[in-house]
Amino acid sequence: MTVKQISVFLENKPGKLADFTDVLSKNEIDMRALSLAEAEDFGIVRIIVDDIYNASTVLKDAGYVFSITKVLAVAIPDEPGGLSKVIRTLGDNDVNVEYMYAFTTKKEGVAYMIFRVQDNKKAVEVLQKNGIRPVCQDELADL
Repeated sequence: MTVKQISVFLENKPGKLADFTDVLSKNEIDMRALSLAEAEDFGIVRIIVDDIYNASTVLKDAGYVFSITKVLAVAIPDEPGGLSKVIRTLGDNDVNVEYMYAFTTKKEGVAYMIFRVQDNKKAVEVLQKNGIRPVCQDELADL
């Protein structure tokens, strides 16, 4: 019950992020989520896409250095306290969140978050046991 995240290393220079998004756009790759972390000389762009195989092929052909990581995508009620319940559930069950970021969809009443944790299997079990629904890779295309 995981999704695949692509982490791309980019030079931290004007225009490099635009070049990257242009490659995705020209190849009709639809991003579902994006997170950007920067350092002095480079940045890491983390993306969730509708078609992981196509995106990784396009990025490889364009010469980008990237890695693919399994992360959790979680459907959360879009209401006050919705995210807090998920984070509390993970923490109370000794699942540490390394990083997270949100993504939007057209579904009303539901928010979606990406979570990077050390043990995906344990996190999925804990979430499902507590009535919290992880989203699988195949569902991303329909969001």
